[in-house]
Amino acid sequence: MPLYMTQFSYSPEAWAALAKKPENRTEAVSKLCQQFGARLAAVYYSFGEYDGFIIVEAPNEVTMTAAIIAALAPGHVRATKTTVLLTAEQAVEAMRKAGGVAFRGPGG
Repeated sequence: MPLYMTQFSYSPEAWAALAKKPENRTEAVSKLCQQFGARLAAVYYSFGEYDGFIIVEAPNEVTMTAAIIAALAPGHVRATKTTVLLTAEQAVEAMRKAGGVAFRGPGG
């Protein structure tokens, strides 16, 4: 199954709620993923533009999108960004496929 990395940012209200009552959201997110036939592989918090990210194994983009929409529905997440992840082997396969195709650049 494809892997997806979804970066997320909590709303200020979510941070206020978590500061008052700290909670590890891993189990809740894992259960949400399972409802869609997906598997939560990892949860990390980070500094910067996004507050953290999750890595999810899901059957396809529609499933991953549905899980994200469900996660957004309560209103505690203000932004997300999802990226499809490739293994090193998949990237090499893509390089091989690209190497077999010629493409003319602009003005060429």
